[in-house]
Amino acid sequence: MQPFHTRKDTGIFYLCGMILLETPSQNWSSYELVDSGNGEKLERFGNFVLRRPEPKALWDKSLSESRWMELCHTSFTPGAGFGKAGKEDSGVWNMHKAMPEQWTVPYLGADKDAGPRFTLRLGLTSFKHVGVFPEQAPNWDFIFRQIISIRGAHARRGEKYSPKVLNLFAYTGAASLAARAAGAQVTHLDSVRQVVTWARNNMELSSLDNIRWIIEDAFKFVVREARRGNVYDAVMLDPPAYGHGPDGERWKLDECLFDMLKACNLILAPKDSFLLLNLYSNGYSAMLADSLVAAAFGTSGERSCGELMLTDRAGRNLPLSVFSRLIR
Repeated sequence: MQPFHTRKDTGIFYLCGMILLETPSQNWSSYELVDSGNGEKLERFGNFVLRRPEPKALWDKSLSESRWMELCHTSFTPGAGFGKAGKEDSGVWNMHKAMPEQWTVPYLGADKDAGPRFTLRLGLTSFKHVGVFPEQAPNWDFIFRQIISIRGAHARRGEKYSPKVLNLFAYTGAASLAARAAGAQVTHLDSVRQVVTWARNNMELSSLDNIRWIIEDAFKFVVREARRGNVYDAVMLDPPAYGHGPDGERWKLDECLFDMLKACNLILAPKDSFLLLNLYSNGYSAMLADSLVAAAFGTSGERSCGELMLTDRAGRNLPLSVFSRLIR
């Protein structure tokens, strides 16, 4: 029996019929994992190739060091405190070829005729990120499909309906754009003003509008929405391992995640709705994410879980995050 089989058109793999392994579809030509290994990854975003640390790339590179340097426009060098709590800003970009500090890339979903299309502004930040996590592309496609499905369910009942979506820990907003492109009413929440501004810029670049922007502590907001009796047709959350709200509220994933999920259950509609949980924290597996969702939301509905990964030119799969999805 094969450990997994693949549908290369969609970028979806199935591991023993239980765990989904998903990677961006080949339709998204603006992104490519060129090579990986020795604790690094070499990525192409549009016309520019970046070299960044990647602790999960434990194998040898398939390309030579000279080839990496020949291809890359810029490389990130971590500072002494990089990766330590409170030191996330340590590190510098070293320019090898001319490139702008900010540029844009278009996103085209797995279904090139009907899938999400939007534009993302990228930039070289001091903490190695560029404003997008490309492995999240399968989640964007899932969000788009589910919003279309919810709208269709209402349409069959003769109702014109725009689903209400809450995106928590929403960063620069690709998931918000996918939901808005599908016709949802989107509330985008993050505790960092700068990334909310970045997300608003992405909305404007994508010729979208009417996303509701909130800068607040996610847990406080969800609890207040539950108290008010507000209900959403979709809740998406991508919480960090550690973080702080705008007023210094403390977030620690191990201590806060289950309470957050239970609170989200109070605001998720019981029918024609979905939840999407994504986790990057080391030590969290897809099955653990699935167990947390089952415990917080009950066993009704259809759940799936898996890993998001990138595949380099040599065919090595680089797993980067885990997810759990619930469809009611």
